[in-house]
Amino acid sequence: MTEADDTPRMEIVRGNPTEEELAALIAVVAEAYSHESAEAVADVPHVSAWQRTQRAMRRPLRRDIPWGRYSG
Repeated sequence: MTEADDTPRMEIVRGNPTEEELAALIAVVAEAYSHESAEAVADVPHVSAWQRTQRAMRRPLRRDIPWGRYSG
């Protein structure tokens, strides 16, 4: 399986399932996979006009420079 191939893969490692059992397994797993992937979509946050036009008043503080050292 290559990295570009993102199709789900299933491997039966034990037992001897019939074609009907495999079909039932694939149907259940495919439904669960599609349901989970549909719910995994993140909501786009609402950005108000105030937040879009808001600018920072100053640069954020640099916490990596200890006190007493010139920061440039």
